[in-house]
Formats: sequence, C-alpha cells, structure tokens
Amino acid sequence: METCELGAFLEGQQTRLRQTIADLAKRYDYVSVLGTDSSGVSFRVSPQERRVGDSMWSERGFVFRVQQAGRIVEFALNVLPKGDLAATISAQIDQLLSAGPDARLYPALPDEAAEASRFATVAENPLAADPAKVMDRLALARAALMQQSPEIVFSSANAEFVRVRKIFLSPKRDLAQAYFWGQGYLITVAKRGDETRENYQPFSGYMGLELLDELDSKVEALATETIELLSAEKPLPGEYDVICDPDVTGLIAHEAFGHGVEMDMFVKGRAQAPEYLGKAVASPIVDMYDTAAGIEQCGSYLFDDEGTFASSTKIIDKGILVAGLSDLQSAASLGTKPTGNGRREAFDHKAYARMTNTYIAPGKDSLEDMIASIKHGYLLQKMSSGMEDPKNWGIQLVLTVGREIVDGKLSGRMVSPIVCSGYVPELLSSISMISGTVELGGSGACGKGYKEYAKVSSGGPYIKARMRLG
Repeated sequence: METCELGAFLEGQQTRLRQTIADLAKRYDYVSVLGTDSSGVSFRVSPQERRVGDSMWSERGFVFRVQQAGRIVEFALNVLPKGDLAATISAQIDQLLSAGPDARLYPALPDEAAEASRFATVAENPLAADPAKVMDRLALARAALMQQSPEIVFSSANAEFVRVRKIFLSPKRDLAQAYFWGQGYLITVAKRGDETRENYQPFSGYMGLELLDELDSKVEALATETIELLSAEKPLPGEYDVICDPDVTGLIAHEAFGHGVEMDMFVKGRAQAPEYLGKAVASPIVDMYDTAAGIEQCGSYLFDDEGTFASSTKIIDKGILVAGLSDLQSAASLGTKPTGNGRREAFDHKAYARMTNTYIAPGKDSLEDMIASIKHGYLLQKMSSGMEDPKNWGIQLVLTVGREIVDGKLSGRMVSPIVCSGYVPELLSSISMISGTVELGGSGACGKGYKEYAKVSSGGPYIKARMRLG
C-alpha cells in the first residue's frame, strides 16, 4: 500500500499562503485560497496504436476568493509571484471589485474554524508504474476480447488515473487532501454481414492501478453481449414495465434529480424543483442521496473546492423532495446551509453546485421477484447517454441493451438501441419495486450544460418502473 502525499509544490507554499491570507483578511470581509496540484496519466491500446499521455484532469495553480461589502470576486494564477504576494493579490482584487457596480451582492460567506486532512492509500501507484507494463496489461485484455469470436472485429482498452492534491486556506480553515481515482473501458465492435454493433464495459473507483485487476473477469461477458447485439431488433414504441439495472438507475438519478436540484439553478430560476420542495415527486419507496462522504468512488472527497466539508445529502425522502445541492454562493443567496457541492472543473474555473456520487437507496425486493412480476416488458442495461430539462422536468435516456421479459421470464430476445423518455415525477412515481444492493459507477464526466466538467459517479439498485420506450 502507498499513501498519497500532498507533494512539494503545495507543501512548499503553505507557510507563505497562510501569511498572505492573514494579511488579506485585514482588508476584506472574507478571503480564501484553493491550491491544486493534480496530475494524471491516460493509456490507450488499440490495433493501430499504444499511446500514453497526460490526463485532461491535470492542473496546477491557485485561486483567491474575496468578499467585500457583499461583492464576491476571484483571481486565479498558475504560479505565485515573488515579492509581496498580498499586495499583488489585493491590487488585482481591488481592480475586480471596482468593475461592474451592478454585480450581485451576497450575504456573508461562512468561515467556520476547521483543520483537517485526508491522504488516501492505494495498492499500486499508477504514476510510478512502468507505462510499457501498464499497456501490456491492457493489450492482453484487448487481445482476449478479439479471441472470443471471429465476429469481434475490433477492440481497444483504455485506462486513466488521476492523483488529486488540494489545499484550502482561509483565516479559520486549514485543509488538505490527496487521493487517486481511476477509470477504464473495454471497447469492442462486432460485425455480421452488413450489421455492425459497438459495445463497452466501464470500470472505475477511488483507487490506483489495482483497478486493472477487474479487466480480465469482464472480457467473456462483454464479448457475448456484443455478439447478442448483432441480432437485436428495434423496440416497438410504447409504454412498458421495465427493470433498470444499477447503471441505468444511476443515469435516471443523475438526470432526473441531479441537475434539477443543483441550487445555483434555483437562484437563476432555471429549475422547477423549488416549487416541489416538501412535496411528493416519487414513489413512497424511493429515497435518493448525493454524497461525497462515506463512499469511495470517483466523486468522493474530504472537502469541496470552496473549503466546505463533504456531506451526505438526502434529496428524496420516502418520495418527498426534501433538499437540493448547494455551493457557497447559492446557499448564501437562499439562506441554506452549504452541502459541500461547490466544484470547479479546474482552479481557474468558476465553482458551481455540482453532483458527486448520486444514487437511489436500496430496497427489499429481489431481482428474481421483479422479473417474475412483469407480464411483458424489458430489463434495461448499458447507458449510452442522457439529457434532462430542469425547467420542465423532461428526461431522455439512450440505452444499449434491452432484454425482453415475457410472462415473468427473460425471453432471450434483445432490443437495441432504446430511447426512454418521460416526465420526471411521473417516472419516479411509477417505481414499484427496488432491489437490496447498490452499485455505483464513475467512468464518465458530468457537464454543467455543455461545459464545466466534473468527475462524478451514479448508481443504485435494480428498480422496476413504467417508461415510454422507442
């Protein structure tokens, strides 16, 4: 096992930053600094190439935040200049404060006393590994896929690992964290005559190179499923009883009540959720959470990018919408307690209210009983994409695998692709059974609209619901 360290870059600046914060605090109502030094590596092995490169999540720099007379401004820089740092920062801050007299004013940002750190451990440090050996492991998995069937005509294996290092300092807070997350994909293409189908298997976790240990165990199932897709038909459009696997359940949670309860959207009037707080929006058996604390997946952390500790937020309680997800500014505007969801794509990007690990809580039903309860419907698997409209609460999902259920049994017939659409409260209110085990996956990224990406995970148990398919 190896413990993640904060690193010389951030450790070497802490004393100077603490003094700078103390000096700036004499001039402004609130001041803080977030320092980041995150680095990562990505690997790709395909028939045409073996490639290793930097991760898109690599970043190094600082962002100072100041509040004065209700105004909030920020100044980011890659390297701290020599000389009087407080004077340099205040000159920039004063210039920003003097611009835009019509800017929004906020209540005082909180700065409660806290000193904490977390340095996670990994079994294998991917940044210290021999890249050639990592690619050899990926190449073996890719080759194993190709050997499963002559109808498998392409395969690739990808992996990415990021070491996150951050500090947050204010007059009353001194926080530090360092941890790894990893993600990977096996991708394959099958061909039969003129029919071609693509499929994938994701992997993710709050871990290091040991993530690759999962690759070999998934090869056969992925190949079998991809060959099955060659015979898949298009579904007949209509409304069906469906069972969603944990991957699809997570997509529903993310799209239905993820973005819709990010509370900066409340402030901007771009979400319908505020009108439903305290009201039923789902079946009484549905509980839903977003939490960066107590779960080890790609959306986990000790503190967010505004120095607020991670928490577990119960969004839906027995079908009732009870809470949203906030950053500091939206919480200040709405008079609520920050939930620790203030996140930046990078140090030089704005902080927004963002999801972390979003999931529907487990129930008490078995998958076998859920399948047996369906006269005609589908077991839905493998998310492809999703989108939602927080203002009107519409949702649309695109899935890769639909397994037909007839008279309580899987018929062996597959449909693909499947487009699922609906009105969020209607969809969630139709949930009638929930299995007892939660699974989370975090192999992708979430954008705020079309930009501002953050690492998240989502998931849940199997759920039975009613959905429109096409």
